[in-house]
Amino acid sequence: MVELDDTLDLDPATAERLLATAVANLRREYPVHWTHVVASPEDLVPHRSLHPVFSGSYDWHSCVHQTWLVVRLLRLFPDLPSAPPARDTLDERVTAEAAAVEAAYFERAQGAHWERPYGWAWLLLLDAELRSWAPGERWARALWPLVAVIRRRWLRWLAAARRPVRAGTHANTAFALALGLDAARAVGDQEVASACTVAAHRFFLLDTDYGGLEPDAADFLSPALTEADLLRRVLPPTAFAHWFDAFLPDLTLPRWTALRTPVEVDAPDDPHGSHLVGLALSRAWCWSGVAAALPPGHRHAVLADAAHLAHSVAGARHVFGHGYAAEHWLGTFAAYLVVGALS
Repeated sequence: MVELDDTLDLDPATAERLLATAVANLRREYPVHWTHVVASPEDLVPHRSLHPVFSGSYDWHSCVHQTWLVVRLLRLFPDLPSAPPARDTLDERVTAEAAAVEAAYFERAQGAHWERPYGWAWLLLLDAELRSWAPGERWARALWPLVAVIRRRWLRWLAAARRPVRAGTHANTAFALALGLDAARAVGDQEVASACTVAAHRFFLLDTDYGGLEPDAADFLSPALTEADLLRRVLPPTAFAHWFDAFLPDLTLPRWTALRTPVEVDAPDDPHGSHLVGLALSRAWCWSGVAAALPPGHRHAVLADAAHLAHSVAGARHVFGHGYAAEHWLGTFAAYLVVGALS
């Protein structure tokens, strides 16, 4: 079995397996998990009729970020065996006509909250990835009608939101803001970048003495660490270190063993079990970001580095070979950990 190795290098063989899996996922429409408000029998239509761009890979948000994964891997490994079918898949799915249908759905009343904020954030990142890569410009132009609607919805949401969601799953506000901020900065969208920064300050800047209990059984994000990973993006290093010390002042104590060490994954082929694999991967990139943001010699820098490595190794061993419940999404988290985005 090809695996992400302990050094976290993404070699061509592993990149090919990730790309081939992602392309197969995008082309696999069933099973589908589709949660909509159904107002009449006329609303009972096939998924693809409303979402012709993002109707594979089990659900809308996974299809969005698996599309991001395809683009990311094509940027980094343009000559992989699966690159031609990957480009063909993008050409078939990402068209102006299909994006207009998607945009019309998000113009509806339900579009103000459906897939917010997780799916929206991945769409903004996908758009930025395409716009940052010359061969991706044609797909970015085609996708823009949908991105423009989501961008407008994003700004309205942040302007009105009084408080964040601190969940370990899709509703997590800090994770979405981090992706949205990175995307906005990459394409020079100062309005969205400013909205994300202002919201990050409003929601999290005064947080101290974090008291949450992590993880829940279905978590794939850490509420504490996603918040820290966001704040290191919007604060200078010294200010971030002060914030982090106040947020997790007793990080070395036994109480936080569960935050420092990977969670056991008993059933990686179970949907909730695969979430815990994703949790290891997302914690790894959060710990890496925290370690890099802390000033040299900070009392938690070594701990953060060690936690990053331990979570990376724990998550990488379960990325492949555990069925569609895991493979329709985990490749995105593995690649995001190893190669990041937008460069």
